[in-house]
Amino acid sequence: MNYLKIANILLGGALLLGGCAKSPDAPDAKRDEALMRDWIKTLAADEFGGRKPMTEYEDLTVKYLSGELNKLGLEPAFDGSWYQPFQLISVTSAPLDNQLAVSGKTAQILKYPDDVVVWTARATDQVEIPQAEYVFCGFGITAPEYGWDDYKDIDVRGKIVIALVNDPGYYDASLFRGRNMTYYGRWLYKFEEALRHGAAGCLVVHNTEAASYGWHVCVNGHLTDNLALYNPETGNMDKLGIKGWIHEDGTRKLFTAAGMDMDEAISEAKKPGFRSFSLQVKGDVKMNVRYTLRETRNVGGILRGRDDKGEMLVLSAHWDHLGIGKPDESGDNIYNGAADNASGMAGALLCARRFTRLPERPKRSILFFFPSSEESGLFGSEYYCAHPVVPMEKTVADINFESIGPAELTRELSVLGGEGSPLSPYFEKAAAAQGRTIFYNNDNSNGWFFRSDHYNFVKKGVPAVVWENGRTPVDPGKPNKYPMPVWYHKPCDEYHEDWDLSGTLANVNLVYDVSIALAND
Repeated sequence: MNYLKIANILLGGALLLGGCAKSPDAPDAKRDEALMRDWIKTLAADEFGGRKPMTEYEDLTVKYLSGELNKLGLEPAFDGSWYQPFQLISVTSAPLDNQLAVSGKTAQILKYPDDVVVWTARATDQVEIPQAEYVFCGFGITAPEYGWDDYKDIDVRGKIVIALVNDPGYYDASLFRGRNMTYYGRWLYKFEEALRHGAAGCLVVHNTEAASYGWHVCVNGHLTDNLALYNPETGNMDKLGIKGWIHEDGTRKLFTAAGMDMDEAISEAKKPGFRSFSLQVKGDVKMNVRYTLRETRNVGGILRGRDDKGEMLVLSAHWDHLGIGKPDESGDNIYNGAADNASGMAGALLCARRFTRLPERPKRSILFFFPSSEESGLFGSEYYCAHPVVPMEKTVADINFESIGPAELTRELSVLGGEGSPLSPYFEKAAAAQGRTIFYNNDNSNGWFFRSDHYNFVKKGVPAVVWENGRTPVDPGKPNKYPMPVWYHKPCDEYHEDWDLSGTLANVNLVYDVSIALAND
């Protein structure tokens, strides 16, 4: 008798059925799988056009979602509405004559977009920074908990900061968290910190290995339609005048103009005790700007808790994807986003269905939240976290559903950013009840932890982690036919009837058990 095979079958059955003490609405594998497939198939259909925000396909998507939330018996989340509208600014900008001229000991020309890619978030027809001074600020990090301050004793007000991508731990495992990148390594943080110090602009030095992508990604992502949240009260004039990426060759031109050794400066910037300095290089910055203001919507429904303390758990899954774009080799130009993130929406809807069928509502309220514009920069969740249904201090946790299927059955659930988190015991207990374990993935060298909606909650002090399928299949003979590298951000991210959802369902059951514990604890 093949005892290993029998053990695998028994474990597989336990995972599909869920493991914690049975709720009154115990999971039904066939019913739940049928529901998930139907939601995914619908939301990833060609008729939804890739669910790009601010197109006619947004209307179709948000109306479908609100209809499903209504059918499940939830309440509209936003003052009687299913929708939370907000404005984005879309900017296309380029420097005058497609170049930035600088001079110091010598003169140099930074060519756009070969040496530098720049944009703005300001609602203006032109950005002008006369005789802008360039300052090399190492990694552009102020991190007192790591004993690191690249802005110490340097005045960058009205100047343009040059900052290295990633953080010092990428180069020295004894610094920061080693290759487990902190938020200080993200290029978005560099812009935020430069603005806090009064800089007029910030250029992040691109390095393919440290950024985890090539220069073409910087170019393709920012030549047109740069999106940002729009503040009608300020017109975004309080934002950086110029932000962007600078190629290593462009950076070398700046140091050449300064009469300095770039390699030596970068080497010193990676060491504790580095002090930032002016390159003594200046140049007029003039950018022509075209912008439009557009409105998009978050979607949300609430299950009211029976307790009146006003506390809330958030279950989130972004509804947007990339829309219609460049065709692949087959001629398909619809980026359907079946895995990313129709699968996540289906997982959140399945949890909502189970919660609404409990004979007694949980103590805490639960917001089922579907943000817009995740793919463009996490803007929907950023806006929500600035305008939440309940204050952030009353928000218990965010459980984010991101690209959760297809997934084969595995012996563990992988969690990024969870080790030491207050959520860890909940995940460990739910996994143990399924006969599984939690694998804490500490490799965040590509900054994955910071690249989905949960992180805007983390920035506000709300516990959240990234969870994904494990590494060890229960049946090694049936590997996932559709792993992420095959479909990520491609038109081939489509629903297929032969998707394996066994792991997806087991993971949703586990996360539901975590959620119900958080809603009642």
